[in-house]
Amino acid sequence: MAASMDTPVAATAADAAEETHADEPRPFDETRDAAADVEAAFARARLTGKRVLLVFGANWCHDSRGLAANFDKPALAELIAARYERVWIDVGDRDRNLDLAARYGAPTLMGTPTVLILDADGTLLNADTMHDWRTAYSIPYDETLDYFTQRAGPPLKKTRGRAAGR
Repeated sequence: MAASMDTPVAATAADAAEETHADEPRPFDETRDAAADVEAAFARARLTGKRVLLVFGANWCHDSRGLAANFDKPALAELIAARYERVWIDVGDRDRNLDLAARYGAPTLMGTPTVLILDADGTLLNADTMHDWRTAYSIPYDETLDYFTQRAGPPLKKTRGRAAGR
């Protein structure tokens, strides 16, 4: 019996890869006002003493999704929530929000994701490693957790139920 012209004989490699990773998070939203999100993160960081974590990536990027999946794991999720103001910034096909990357210290995106860690005043703290996340999917979870733990800054002090900063 011959296959019908309307019935696909085999899925493409891209289709198969997409199905394999269908459960990965896709946090990059092209409809968000990334500049406003970043400004709000800095405002919160100034109040709390947290670091600002800007993640430039895209949902089409396997490594961007891999880093997002690691951020969802309990120990790292707890660390990020407690010590960082995270912003997911969609870069499209590396043609969107590049002005924000340049403004905060990444004039060129060498790949996705690109991760910027800044203090509440906007000083870039990981200029030497911000591009290392281009292979995030293959970086062991323990190394990812160690990286963000080491860069989380000093412990936050609590006063009157709120973090007071450094």
